[in-house]
Amino acid sequence: MGILIGSALVFGVLSIYFLARTIHCVRRGRLIRASGAGLSWISSMAVAAVAVLLLFSYYSYDRLTAEQVISTIEFRRVASDTYRARVMVKGEMDRLFELSGDEWQMDARIVSWTPPATILGLEPIYRLERLSGRYSDIERERSEPRTVHALTETDSFDVWTVAHRFPIFLPGVDAHYGTATYVPMADGARFEVSLSRDAIIARPVNDKARDAVGRWETPAQ
Repeated sequence: MGILIGSALVFGVLSIYFLARTIHCVRRGRLIRASGAGLSWISSMAVAAVAVLLLFSYYSYDRLTAEQVISTIEFRRVASDTYRARVMVKGEMDRLFELSGDEWQMDARIVSWTPPATILGLEPIYRLERLSGRYSDIERERSEPRTVHALTETDSFDVWTVAHRFPIFLPGVDAHYGTATYVPMADGARFEVSLSRDAIIARPVNDKARDAVGRWETPAQ
């Protein structure tokens, strides 16, 4: 993290210096020197911008040091094949979402680091992405409206978005989704959602959730 902060400061100062140098050379009519200083200004500004992007994004995501519980979710049936999901995240207010269907899934954005970015000494980071419901019956899934809810505000200029869309600009930054398999919904069922470095795992934590999972798995046996 210290390297990242230092890079942002050093290249930020350099960009200011090269900008001033470019203006000075242009005013004196030294166009060749001005072009060289201008290229240096653009390069240093780009490095500083990337460092600042990584810095702000790193602090806006949660750290992922090992497999850990990232959320608890509880369901209440409000109508036929309609459930109200209470999403509980430590340090945040509980949120309620209505899901249609009989199964649910949670996604998260995950950022991990590969060479050369590993020199920064950063931990993998994550951010909850979405909660969705679906019907286990394929015909109903095709014909019934789907319910998908965002779990975080969309930010078009964070490290995950840039690395996912333009990986060539952020070498060493691996941006991917962590996705749980679909799990059944049931009235009163409660699950803990854990995240490892590449996957989300939903585990039943009360009898109603365990019974729902047991009934759900039985036909496949």
